[in-house]
Amino acid sequence: MRTSRLAVLVLGVVSLAGLTGTGPAAADPYDYPWCLQGKETGYPGACFYQTYEQCQASASGRHVYCGINPRAAFNQMPPEPRYGRRVPRY
Repeated sequence: MRTSRLAVLVLGVVSLAGLTGTGPAAADPYDYPWCLQGKETGYPGACFYQTYEQCQASASGRHVYCGINPRAAFNQMPPEPRYGRRVPRY
């Protein structure tokens, strides 16, 4: 009887440890365009915001500011070239 109680207890502890011991949250696969930046977040900051308003709401009352996510800004494709003016070849 004692070993069955111990087995149930160990099973319960292991299952709870599996649920709560997942470690840090998985990295978000998206680079959102707005980041909280400042002393408490570093650079590039906490880039979890899809809109500037969301970022401002989170920054309210803290010594941080909202900035553009450099990873999202510099990973964009350059604009298509305009073909209106032709450069002569020599």
